[in-house]
Amino acid sequence: MAKQITQQTFDDVVLENIKEFEMSVEDAIEDAVQQFEAQGIDLSLIVCDPGLYGGDEGIAVHPVVRAIDNLSEAVDSGQFDPADKFLQIIQAECDVDLARRCLAGKHNAYPVLIKALRSFKSNTSRLTGTLSALCSLSNGQPDVLDGDGVSLLIQLLKECKDEDVIELTVRLIRLTCIKHEQNRQSYVKAGLVQALIETLDNHKKSAKIVKEVSFALRVLTFDDDVRVPFGQAHENAKMIVLEGNALKALLEICKEYTEDKGIQGELFTTLGKLVVRDEFCKEVMDLGGLELILKSFQQNVKDKSIVRQALFVLKALAGNDDIKDAIVKAGGMELILFALMQHHSHSSVAEIGCATVAMLTLRKPDHCVRVMENSGHEVIMQAMKIHIDKEGVLKQGCMALRNIVARAPEYCAPILESGAEAIIKQARKYKSCDDEAKAALRDLGCHVDFKELWTGEKGSLAQ
Repeated sequence: MAKQITQQTFDDVVLENIKEFEMSVEDAIEDAVQQFEAQGIDLSLIVCDPGLYGGDEGIAVHPVVRAIDNLSEAVDSGQFDPADKFLQIIQAECDVDLARRCLAGKHNAYPVLIKALRSFKSNTSRLTGTLSALCSLSNGQPDVLDGDGVSLLIQLLKECKDEDVIELTVRLIRLTCIKHEQNRQSYVKAGLVQALIETLDNHKKSAKIVKEVSFALRVLTFDDDVRVPFGQAHENAKMIVLEGNALKALLEICKEYTEDKGIQGELFTTLGKLVVRDEFCKEVMDLGGLELILKSFQQNVKDKSIVRQALFVLKALAGNDDIKDAIVKAGGMELILFALMQHHSHSSVAEIGCATVAMLTLRKPDHCVRVMENSGHEVIMQAMKIHIDKEGVLKQGCMALRNIVARAPEYCAPILESGAEAIIKQARKYKSCDDEAKAALRDLGCHVDFKELWTGEKGSLAQ
């Protein structure tokens, strides 16, 4: 791990260069950067703006730090009128980069803004300004959140009626959940799931709130915090579905936004993260969700964003064998292959498209027939050729080809004649694709050298 220094240490060296060696500000910064980088110091969180070194008596002036101090004084004194300007400065500075956000965080921006949030509850304009500043501060540094903030934000979500305030509150909750498992658990224990579902129900006509709530629910199912050995993503998804009755709520809202592709796509992606159990998949189909998704997919097949999001939820639903059959019976396989051809240049669509074909053909020889009748193997291989440097596409393509022939070996010959062996062998140069590529080559009847990783000799496995 690279060594780090404080902003003050960096500022002192820059100011020393200016005063002692009569360097220009630009040269002083460049020299300081070279010195620290030569020592292996990580400067990614250090503000290196020349405009910051023009203060009185040679002291570095950081606008965000000054604005935080001024805001704190304004709130403590009850002189709220200047607060708007200070909030704007804090937000603007935090929006520049992570270094400024970290600098603000180290100078008590979070407790000062929380204090302001409590003071401005009755003033919607200042309340939205404070929430906006908090969103900018928390973007990429969710560690600033504490228990007091969790309680305050959920209280605000439950009590406030203004749509702008609700949107910003949900966004702030989402930002403080990304890559932070402890924050997610704290919110869930404080009743966030039910609060979000109630917000969704009360403001279903507001597209911006629907979008933010959908995203926030999805973030609760993330497992993205490398600091914890395992998270509660699966348990959170179950809670959202079982206690919040979220599947029904989301599908009902989907029906109201059939003309808004952006909102529908968000809802589809969230549904895909929630169907973590077989019965949840069945519930979506029983509620008419599969028909709705396929219809939207077909109507918007030329829109790569909604195609990608529809494929994501279809792949998740296809974990249930009955739904696999329903998708293929409804013409879903042909639609997926057409979408792959339509958006062949987009690696994200190619990857999720191949993954969906792989899921639909798993243990389903009848579905493999539909793929081959529509030259699906050629579509998959074309995607692999175009994205030969994309490991995700190659991995999913290998899995799809392998599943097609695993229970329908009669298709080995036509697939090999199309040049599959050479493409799959190219995929093997990526370590993450090697297992899937070897499995595909094996089931296609090609020669593969397998390594015996352990032979039982020279001692036994550790118990």
